[in-house]
Amino acid sequence: MSGTGRKRPPLVADKRPRAKPKTRKGKAPPRAKSTPGAKAKTARTARGRRPTSRRTRRGGIGGFFRGIFAFVFRLIWRTMLAGTAVVALMVGLASWYFYTQLPPLTELLDGRTRGSVTLLDRNGDVFAWRGEQFGGQIDAATVAPVLKNAVIATEDKRFYRHFGVSPRGIAGAIRINLAEGRSPFSGHGGSTITQQVAKLLCLGVPYDPDTWETQAEYETDCRRGTLWRKIKEMPYAFALEAKYSKNDILTIYLNRAYLGAGAHGFEAAAQRYFGKSAAEVNAPEAAMLAGLLTAPSRYAPTASLERAQDRAGVVLSLMHDQGYLTDAEYAHASGAPAELSAAAEARAGGYFADWVMDAGPGFLTRETTEDVVIRTTFDQSIQTAAEEALAAVFEAKLKEGSKVQAAIVVMSADGAVRAMVGGRRFKGVAGQFNRAIMAKRQTGSAFKPFVYATALELGWRYDDTVMDAPLTINVPGSGPWSPKNYSRDYKGEVTLTEALTHSLNVPAVRVSEAVGRDKVRHVAEDFGIVSDLAAGPALALGTSESTLLEMTGAYAGILNGGSSVTPYGLLELHLIGDDAPLMDQAGGMGERVISESAARQLIYMMSQVVERGTGGRARLPDREAAGKTGTTQAARDAWFLGFTADYVAGVWMGYDDNTPLTGVTGGGLPAEIWGEVMGRVHAELPVRPLPMIDPGQMPPRNAPDPVPTAPPPQQDSGRGDTMADRVINDVLDSILGAPNR
Repeated sequence: MSGTGRKRPPLVADKRPRAKPKTRKGKAPPRAKSTPGAKAKTARTARGRRPTSRRTRRGGIGGFFRGIFAFVFRLIWRTMLAGTAVVALMVGLASWYFYTQLPPLTELLDGRTRGSVTLLDRNGDVFAWRGEQFGGQIDAATVAPVLKNAVIATEDKRFYRHFGVSPRGIAGAIRINLAEGRSPFSGHGGSTITQQVAKLLCLGVPYDPDTWETQAEYETDCRRGTLWRKIKEMPYAFALEAKYSKNDILTIYLNRAYLGAGAHGFEAAAQRYFGKSAAEVNAPEAAMLAGLLTAPSRYAPTASLERAQDRAGVVLSLMHDQGYLTDAEYAHASGAPAELSAAAEARAGGYFADWVMDAGPGFLTRETTEDVVIRTTFDQSIQTAAEEALAAVFEAKLKEGSKVQAAIVVMSADGAVRAMVGGRRFKGVAGQFNRAIMAKRQTGSAFKPFVYATALELGWRYDDTVMDAPLTINVPGSGPWSPKNYSRDYKGEVTLTEALTHSLNVPAVRVSEAVGRDKVRHVAEDFGIVSDLAAGPALALGTSESTLLEMTGAYAGILNGGSSVTPYGLLELHLIGDDAPLMDQAGGMGERVISESAARQLIYMMSQVVERGTGGRARLPDREAAGKTGTTQAARDAWFLGFTADYVAGVWMGYDDNTPLTGVTGGGLPAEIWGEVMGRVHAELPVRPLPMIDPGQMPPRNAPDPVPTAPPPQQDSGRGDTMADRVINDVLDSILGAPNR
């Protein structure tokens, strides 16, 4: 047929005999009637065409778009499947990469870049911390079970059921953020504990000082909640789950989480706030610690105990709802909220701690990379007495809202500082302005004991006399200067003791001029007043500036018999785990400045200031005390410094901006504060006498000579006879110092 050239006939399969359908009981089925349509349909089917239903035969525009939609849907679905496969592959590769980079577990437990400093008081008790505290490595299996449950209930209730990431948690967090008007990834993160660990580890990126200016900037970047950061967290979290067990991941979290007040990890926080190990905390304490994870600085109990307790109540409720606490346990814990330890509650010694940190070597204190322990001279009971006394006097004597400031230093006779108040309010932040050591202020008449110490050392006696009468001294380059007494009158011939007792200015200047200003300056410097001292005759009236710590240390030198002291607070410094100290100090005693005989006379003279002079408000009812008042020009500064046989204390009052005090002299509020402080400090101490002379047993002076009134060329009987002289004298008074008391 191929050669005929005619149309090729269709191929038709050979006819096969059709099997007859079975019928019940051998009956043949009825034969279907043959119709022309049926024959045509059979013919079309025989030619290979598929029969179409009525729905398929529908065409038109609707069918066209349905076809396009089906095509697009299939395309998108295939693309999504392919994309999912690619993403899964990328996540898998990233997870594998992070997995290979993860170190052994022990290397991840302490992530600090700085060390810590723990400060102990004179009895060996902790009173302050500095730097980044780390209490030591703990394990999720050994901490108090209630603490582990509190963390899981608060941070990740599905912790033991997910593989590092909780899509439900992320979706819920996004919904909450959007509802609160924030961006999807700002605020609530929906992170699991594993993801938080990834963040704490900064996704394996170590701190590099060449890249980051500060540790704070590095940590801020690690906590950034951007979409890209969230994406990177996922494979890192998967890697953590693959590398470590759930308990291992929780162990990292318990050791590295920051919990406020410089505490890194739950062990450090438990010690910081409750004075116990993380293995010993109870339910209320565990809830308070877990509550810190949300906002460590805000909920720190040392910042606000009430706020911390409220937050702990929320955590206890979560623990109860999730079955970690029974009804009875929840009721008991809610009714007995956690309280701070005595050391944490006192928050004592903030100014003192700052001073010790600044005084020590920087590489072992402020910039240490090791964990250091410093044993100090600090006495928490004396510190509390000083703070409470100051608060009591100010509450009773000052108007509400007054901004006047005060500072207090208490030390032993050898210079060991026992307490320090650098201002009325300490906010618990290291580096605050410490008026006890940073503020240099004019000392006023508090300087006069060093004038008389010089005279006594040169052989004069407490009962020698000096003239209290008008005096004018010609100051080169300035003209005539005439000191005046606070009372504006003169008492004639008085003893040195009377002159100091009533804080007379003119006799102090006469004695200073007679013995020589250079000698007075030399004695004061040897006693420890290292600030620049005035060169003119007003030196005797305390126009020079000094700090409260310097002045208190100088008075300690008088009490100890005339030897200089260097105020100190550090007794011993060593690294944690090492018994041998890296540095220590046995005391602050220096060389002798004046003889013991001169010191004993001076102490007697100063005791009369308290007994019957300007310092009467500092009198103690049960023991001897000695001291001196000081008030500077226009009452910008008011001082009282003094001592008993046991302790030396100094008090300063004034405004930070040098605003004059109103109605305040050194014999007023400062003396009253001093008396309150020392009364509380000595409440439990036995009475001891001051190391001073007994005038009744002193031998008479062989050749009593009156103290010279002043060098003859400089002496004058008055202030001048003309108005011009009086104007000049008034101007000089304002420049060189007004009367002091």
